[in-house]
Amino acid sequence: MKTLALVMIVKNEEKHLARCLQSVQQIVDNIVIVDTGSTDATKEIAYSFGANVFDFEWVNDFSAARNYALMQSTCDWNLVLDADEYIVNDCKGIIRHFIETNGRTIGRIKLVNEFIQNGERRYAQSYLSRLLPKGVTYSGRIHEQVDSPFPRKNVHVEVYHDGYVHTNKTERNLELLLQELKQHPTDDYVLYQVGKQYKLLQQFNMAEKYFEKSYRLVPLHASYRHTLVVDYLYTIIANRSFEQGLQVIAIEKKRLDDSPDFHFACGLFYMDAIFCHMDRYAHLFPLIERCFTRCLEIGETEKYDRVRGTGSFLAAYNLGVFYEVTGQIEKAVHFYKQAADEGYGKAIERLNRLLGK
Repeated sequence: MKTLALVMIVKNEEKHLARCLQSVQQIVDNIVIVDTGSTDATKEIAYSFGANVFDFEWVNDFSAARNYALMQSTCDWNLVLDADEYIVNDCKGIIRHFIETNGRTIGRIKLVNEFIQNGERRYAQSYLSRLLPKGVTYSGRIHEQVDSPFPRKNVHVEVYHDGYVHTNKTERNLELLLQELKQHPTDDYVLYQVGKQYKLLQQFNMAEKYFEKSYRLVPLHASYRHTLVVDYLYTIIANRSFEQGLQVIAIEKKRLDDSPDFHFACGLFYMDAIFCHMDRYAHLFPLIERCFTRCLEIGETEKYDRVRGTGSFLAAYNLGVFYEVTGQIEKAVHFYKQAADEGYGKAIERLNRLLGK
């Protein structure tokens, strides 16, 4: 029988670590935790779960720490998690089947990131390479990537991450990424990650600058290209760079026609462009309805990393708003009901107001 270790790097994670370890302790055979300088109760919590704890002097390089941690594992397979992540589905049998029936393969698990947007909780999901056969390592100072030619395969393991809500490591991440960029100034992935950090800091002019550089360099087959395009569009909306946005949409509309997130961003783009410059962009008005309708046609696809709701309740709500402001109340009620049935609070409020409740 193949053996499996949980492999982690941590620092001052006493608030989150127990939750993570509780979610995996019945799944793994061993727990390896590398501490990079905790001054709280992190180590004590790790020991209480029977973890093998090692110290590592932090050198501003996540891959160096990850690879040191992987070296301490004696198991056939390694599951890599962060302290603010935790497994939420019953997946022990799924993981065991995967590691017994796959050899030179990387397992990709579903990571659901909780974040706040416009005062609302949203959930973005993506598949990340986290189930690694022994010997596989990482590269990259930050936002480290699995460095292996082995094929990737999705595994039905769902992990929640709420670190973006409870902690803010954006400035630290940005500093490390800018160091990485000095060494690799044309690395499209690092440029993309720099743009993401500036976007999180709401420095949208800087974000757009780096997204544009990445967009010009990124290969068509890159796994993160779809997310780059969507993030780029949201930054363009924030900066009201509407002519640039029209160019990006024209380039991508066929390639990303099956992406609800792309069409959702396009719908918001058209709304904002018309609101800011009615005289110049009024001809785009019919495209708003078309974009959100297309989102619902596609639905909640698993093909792309995405924000939950862009293929369902968020798109239905925006269609409801569109029909309400254009006086098509019956249609507005229909789509508000659709979003409300999925528990979307803003749709429930507008529906109740329209119905006089």
